[in-house]
Amino acid sequence: MATESKTESKEQVVQIRRCACVVKGGRRFSFAALVVVGDGNGKVGWGYGKATEVPLAVDKAVKQGNKSLEAVPIINSTIPHRVIGRYRASEVLLMPAKPGTGIIAGACVRAVVESVGISNILTKSFGSTNPLNLVKATFDALRQLRTREDIQRLRGVEL
Repeated sequence: MATESKTESKEQVVQIRRCACVVKGGRRFSFAALVVVGDGNGKVGWGYGKATEVPLAVDKAVKQGNKSLEAVPIINSTIPHRVIGRYRASEVLLMPAKPGTGIIAGACVRAVVESVGISNILTKSFGSTNPLNLVKATFDALRQLRTREDIQRLRGVEL
């Protein structure tokens, strides 16, 4: 469910959870939404919102996602190098791919990768398949990415 908002950012709902609180009159439901927000041009963020209605939870998550936008290096519509991201029991392996490969990924990782603007990538997830942990592991992997110029500047050498 991708939509366009005023800030030209794409939002993708990764998961909606329903929680039931049993009270004297019956069940009281609340909802939690996990949303990935990106501009499709190297910036991506995620948000987690809770509310009594689904649209309110999604709005809260989108607002939080827009606050947490991070820049990701993209080279020729793929990532600069192979990287492994970890969060708790989830691990995500991201590998660059040749043009024409497309996005080979599960639903959670695909949402993050599409939102950032990567169109050729190979991924594999290991361990827990909890969507929240997979999204966080994917963000951990994207934070580790460095371009050739970044490495040259950090080391002070010419590669």
